[in-house]
Amino acid sequence: MSTDRPGPRALARAQTIADIKRVGREHLASHGAAALSLRAVARELGMVSSAVYRYVRSRDELLTLLVVDGYNALGDAVDAALADAPADPAQRFRVVAGAVREWALAEPAWYGLLYGSPVPGYAAPSADTVAPGVRVIGALLAVIDGAYRAGQIGEPAVEPVVSARTAADFATIRAQFGMAVPDWLLVSGLTAWTTLFGAVNFDVFDMYGAGTFADRAEIFELQIDRICLLLGFRVA
Repeated sequence: MSTDRPGPRALARAQTIADIKRVGREHLASHGAAALSLRAVARELGMVSSAVYRYVRSRDELLTLLVVDGYNALGDAVDAALADAPADPAQRFRVVAGAVREWALAEPAWYGLLYGSPVPGYAAPSADTVAPGVRVIGALLAVIDGAYRAGQIGEPAVEPVVSARTAADFATIRAQFGMAVPDWLLVSGLTAWTTLFGAVNFDVFDMYGAGTFADRAEIFELQIDRICLLLGFRVA
């Protein structure tokens, strides 16, 4: 009789991979992504180096596992925050922004792997990382698209000029995320996305300079205020 439950070997393998990723994350925090070593992870787990390669084939594969887990952990944090968020689009945007910042400050090394400096010699495979990597921007675009469909976004006084090539790219994005927003709002949405992560990067990586701002949380809220104005959120 067939069963969907994994057997003991599969469970043991899954646990070993989970342990490898756990120690990999610890080394990420203590040594940095560029210094991540699969052999060092194996030593800490009490495994010979030849054994660890039966579970994770290389440092790059371990980095990819950590990247995918990181994107999903961030996406889960955003989804959980949105589940209890009010219907007002500006408030929902604030909830997404706050969840991103909170997760990034709690997991600076993991966040750095996703949005910090590239790891020398490593290129994340798009087949594995794109889907989890767009979860947060997907959530942001869903908030913007929902507000637009509900008539809760005001039109700009002057629309940006978009070339035919960029308009085609925007059409692809609309199809990918099932959106109805016009090009001018996609421009605002992309600006909001990059500004949000720029603000988080400045906070997480201490790019403002020591002692520049006494209340970083307030600075972040002021930045989100400006993003919401840029997006044109209004009460229906």
